Amino acid sequence: MKRILVLSAVLSAGLVTAYAQDNTMSFFITSAGPGKGANLGGLEGADAQCQKLAEAAGVTGKTWHAYLSTSTVDAKDRIGAGPWYNAKGQKIADDLTALHSDANNINKETALDEKGNVVNGRGDQPNKHDILTGSKPDGTKIAEQTCGDWTLDGAEGAAMMGHHDRMGLDDSAAAKSWNSSHASRGGCSQEALKGTGGDGLFYCFAAN
Repeated sequence: MKRILVLSAVLSAGLVTAYAQDNTMSFFITSAGPGKGANLGGLEGADAQCQKLAEAAGVTGKTWHAYLSTSTVDAKDRIGAGPWYNAKGQKIADDLTALHSDANNINKETALDEKGNVVNGRGDQPNKHDILTGSKPDGTKIAEQTCGDWTLDGAEGAAMMGHHDRMGLDDSAAAKSWNSSHASRGGCSQEALKGTGGDGLFYCFAAN
């Protein structure tokens, strides 16, 4: 009986360790948006894009949510508790507190797309470092900067965006923010987003 109990304890410990070391992809930047600027089909459409890209990359069994705020929803409340890892198994953050602090590991080398590719940043052609969020630095909503809750793609509206490469025109906190750098100019169209260095891309997190 004692031997059985010891064996059971060892197996249980092994399962806990295996679970704790699960560093399969749980974070990425979309390699492409729907192509309609900030019109992502609302949160439902954005989540579906995350799910589609993750599964096409071979990551199954996870529920993916876009890191996007709306006029009634905070992005930080949509993405689970962490930890999160990129496509190469590099840790992005342990939890929500770390993610929304200087302790996160989001930069050009780690904020990869679902295929593990580096996303163009400042200095690359074309620059794609403006990532849609609609959020303040703490992950809460900026209601008037969500492009109509991600349904607009014309000259009206604006979207708050972050810089995944943590680079901007100066050394200010906003320029280096991954989730709250500046609003789009000229509306919510694909052309407007490209005008400041974006491509309608957004962050995806595994919420489970």
